[in-house]
Formats: sequence, structure tokens, C-alpha cells
Amino acid sequence: MSKPIEEYGFIGNMLSGALVARDGSMDWLCLPRFDSDACFAALLGTSRHGYWRISPAGGSKRSSRRYLPHAPVLETTFETEHGIVTLMDFMPLSNDPERVDVVRLVQGVSGKASMRMELALRFGYGKTIPWVRRRDYGIHAVAGPDAVELATPVALRGEDMRTVAEFEVGEGDVIPFTLAYHPLHREPHFIDDGRMRLEHTLAWWREWTRICQLSEFDEPGWKDAVERSLITLKALSYQPSGGIVAALTTSLPEEIGGVRNWDYRYCWIRDSTLTLYAFMNAGRFDEAGAFREWMLRAAAGAPDQMQIMYGIGGERRLTEIELPWLPGYENSPPVRIGNGAHDQIQLDVFGELMDTLYTARKSQLGPHQEAWRFQLAILSRLESLWRGPDQGIWEVRGGARHFVYSKMMAWVAFDRAIKAVEQFGFPGPVGKWRTLRDEIHREVLARGYDKERNTFVQHYDGAGLDASLLLMAEIGFLPPDDLRFRGTVEAIERDLMEDGLVLRYRVGETEDGLPGEEGTFLVCSFWLADAYTMIGRSHDAEVLFEHLLSLRNDLGLLAEEYHPRHRRQLGNFPQAFSHVGLINTAYNLRRVNGPAQQRADRSASPHATHTSWTGTPGEQHRERSID
Repeated sequence: MSKPIEEYGFIGNMLSGALVARDGSMDWLCLPRFDSDACFAALLGTSRHGYWRISPAGGSKRSSRRYLPHAPVLETTFETEHGIVTLMDFMPLSNDPERVDVVRLVQGVSGKASMRMELALRFGYGKTIPWVRRRDYGIHAVAGPDAVELATPVALRGEDMRTVAEFEVGEGDVIPFTLAYHPLHREPHFIDDGRMRLEHTLAWWREWTRICQLSEFDEPGWKDAVERSLITLKALSYQPSGGIVAALTTSLPEEIGGVRNWDYRYCWIRDSTLTLYAFMNAGRFDEAGAFREWMLRAAAGAPDQMQIMYGIGGERRLTEIELPWLPGYENSPPVRIGNGAHDQIQLDVFGELMDTLYTARKSQLGPHQEAWRFQLAILSRLESLWRGPDQGIWEVRGGARHFVYSKMMAWVAFDRAIKAVEQFGFPGPVGKWRTLRDEIHREVLARGYDKERNTFVQHYDGAGLDASLLLMAEIGFLPPDDLRFRGTVEAIERDLMEDGLVLRYRVGETEDGLPGEEGTFLVCSFWLADAYTMIGRSHDAEVLFEHLLSLRNDLGLLAEEYHPRHRRQLGNFPQAFSHVGLINTAYNLRRVNGPAQQRADRSASPHATHTSWTGTPGEQHRERSID
């Protein structure tokens, strides 16, 4: 049986990452990159598809776990009948993207505990059993181009196509296990002292978090949640290129037993631009700058060939295939690698790019001449493209539509271009852009708004709602006090909420080309909290935000979706978009509502917020620039 998604903790080193269950089993690991073939794929199948477990030999009376402060280092404590043991899991930082290590330290706390290790390497997403040779340091395993060394002082033996060991751990003992990956054509490498490498890893991450601007959060719960989300986003970034993967995993289902299973180990322009806001909110401008450089490199070339997503190194070909030998998480096939949506047209990406680059110029990142040349090229493409249908923010596979959010983001693209010329003196055809901006605005109001219901709809000539419409005021398409926006928020409350959380849309009302249902989208619920803040419902925003915090697992991690009735997380994990929503909503709430003491002095239903607005009437938006 598959373990609940909440059972997993995430470790990573900005090259790859692993998922470790509460029972000490590492069930997902791709080497040497996030998007490489998995060598442990039990997450999407069974133990025969690869895992690495270290746990008490006879089971434990109880276990607990935590992250060490300020780092993606996972500590699991096992209490047995005769002793207490901790298992420390982490991935050391590496300057060589072809050499990636996973270190597991077993430490005796008290008494003496009997432990067991089981290693089942299965390259090629659980399909290929490697050739294993014994070495004086442990074992050497190889299959095709991949090689792994397991180094440990513990005696190892083979058993049922696995490597196993039994050993005892007494108080004060530290027993290391190091899994070191290298391409077959390169010599193996080894870690001399796992404890020293742990200290180096902790020191690096603690310095990184120390620079994050978290002082405005005076409640430990909020501060800790934001910090853990920032660490998660940083660990999901690919250091050699600056790209940010949408999630660590592929094919974790949006419905148990369903087919809505996708590979998220790539860099979506949309997700990454919103991640950039999260980093800039926290004062992490190095990461924001690295993403800007990655984006300009990845999207370089003919404007009509710009994609909505790329590989972590900027790869364009992300061919989607299915892996029939994997049964899927909780028997939810198919398991997919690659993503067929990479060649879709999604107009909102243009707006997100323009908005992000505009905000970046207003921040400490400053101007970037090459970025403006890139923007001019994509705006030229958008001038005609915006009039056509697209697949929208949710990448529907049921045919293109005139999605309202897509049109609004096309409006954003021209709006931010105009502002860039006016504020920074860049060259550009401002008159033409103003004409296009006004034309888009008029068309959306005429074709995307349902007067009888007082709400905007998902797409032209449709009646369904869409959670992306919650961003209408934040992007500046309408001011927050516009009755049409407020009516849209209220309509989404009535028709798109389940048990206090937001669906992205009703699958029965949207032809997305797929059967089945799905859970509530966590980022959409964060958007609702932002909308509440903007229309003066600060108390409702905080209540919803606190509820969303309660849905994290015990380590502070979020997947893409949550099923309120089944009370479990769904979708790929950990999900960058969900953590981006958490971070940005937290900062929005703080900047509007102030510290805890100020909020305590207010009534439960404050009359107004103190959001700062810029721009002229009809095109006001909450300034996304960073303080």
C-alpha cells in the first residue's frame, strides 16, 4: 500500500531531492537531477520498484520527526524497547552537478537498539536492477550510464536482489551511510566524515535563512511557516541554471484512482515568476536575479517559439510518455514522464513575465537591457496572439477557449510595458500599446462579465467560474472596490468552495478533456485570502490563512491539492505553487494588517484595509514592488 503523501519529508540540495517516509523509507529519488530517472520509485509502485529503508529491526514503539532549524535536514527519532535512535537524512551541497550524495546518519541517543537497513536500487524508474559488486567500503552498483557507491562501516549482504544489514546502535554511536552517485565514465567519490558534512550543510542553510527578511512576522507560527516554505522553494531550485521545478515528483494523482497525473519536475514560466515574488518579498534578490537570467536564456530565440515551460537546464523538448511497469500511486495510473503541455499556447504567461520583470526593475535587481529587448520581442508576438483562444492557466486538454484570465494577463503585459517606458525611459510604441490595452479591457468587460449574476466567468460565452479571477484586482485590471470584482469574489464563495477551500473550477462545467474529479487547489485558496484582504475583509483573510496553515503536514509541507472530505493532500509534492501562495499571502496580510498587537486592538470585522494603490482610475493595482 502506498503511504499518504503527508507521511513524507523532503530533503534536497538544489540539484535533486528525495522523499523520506516516517518509517525511515526513502521512496523517491532521482539522480543526478530533479528530472533524471528515479532510482527509488516505490512512491509510484511497490517496494520492488526501489527504496532505501533504515529503521528499527523489530519495529518501534513510537516515532517522531522534525526538520533541524533553518535547513532541509530531516531528523527521525525511533523509540524501541531497548533504546532510542535518531536517523538524520540530508543531501550535502555540491559544486559538481554530476556528483550527488545522500547521507543518512544513525545516532544512538540512549540504550541500545537493533537496526536494519534495506537498499533496493532500481534504475530507470524502478525497472532496471543494477549489477552490484562488493567493495571494502560497501558496494558498487552500476546499470548503463549510472553508478552508485554505498559506503558504510556496517557489514552488508545480498538478500532477494537487495542489499541488507543488521546492526546495533548504542548511546553515543554514529553510524554513517552514504549513497554517492556518479556517471559511469567518472571515478567514484566519497565523503570522509558525514558529521562534518552535516555541519557544513547546516551552516550554509542557516546563513541563507538568516538573510531572509522575516522580522515582520511576530507570531512564531507564521514566521516558521514562511521560513520553511522559503527553504522548500530554495531546495527546489536547480543551482547550475537558476530554474525552479514546480514540484519534486511526477504523477501523484489529483484524484486517487484517477488519471489526472502529471510530471511537475520542470520549470513553468508562470510558477517561476510568482516564486520570484516570494523570494523578493523575503529579500532574497540573488535567487530572483538567477531566475531572471535563466528565463532569458531558456526563452532565447524566435518569439513565436517561446514555451510555457522548459527543462531545468532550459531544455525545450519535454515529450510526454507513460511508464506501464509502474502501477501508480495507490494504483492511479498512468505514470507519466515529460509533459505534453509544453507546446500549448497560454496567454497569461506573457502578462506574468512582463509584470515580474517590471517589478524586478523597481526592486534592488534594477534594470536589465537584454530583458527589455526580450520583452519587446514577445510583445510584438502578443499583439496579434491575444485575439485568439488558448489553453489557459490550467492547461486544459479539451480544446482552446477565450479564457478571461488569459485576456486579463494580456492586458497586464501591455500595461506593464507602458509603465516601463514611462518610468524607466525604455523605447517602445506606447501609443499602440495603449490602444491594445484599452481594446482588451473593453472586450473583457463586454464578453467576460455576466451582468445578471454580477460575476466574471471562466471564458467568453460560458457560465462557469474560475478561481484565477480572484487575481483580477491584484493585477490591477479592476480596483478592489469595483462591484464587479466583489461580485466575482462572492460568486466564487458560493459556487467554487468546498468545506472552506477553493476549487480551481467545477470539472463538470469545464471541458478540460479529462475524466474524473480533483481536490481543492491550495494556491487558489491563498488567492481568496488575498482577495479578502484587498476588499477589506481582513478577518476572513486571516481565518482562511490559519486554516490553510493547519493543512500542512507535521513538517510544514504542502502538496498541490487537498481533499476536504478525505482529509488528505493530493497531487505532486512538495508543490512550489502552494508554498509560493503561503509566502505571498503571509506578506500581504502583514503589510496590510500590521503586527499581532495592532490586530488584537481591532474588532473582528475591520472596516477597511490600508493597502497602497498606484496608477490612474480603472487601472489601479496593488504595487507589487518590494519594500
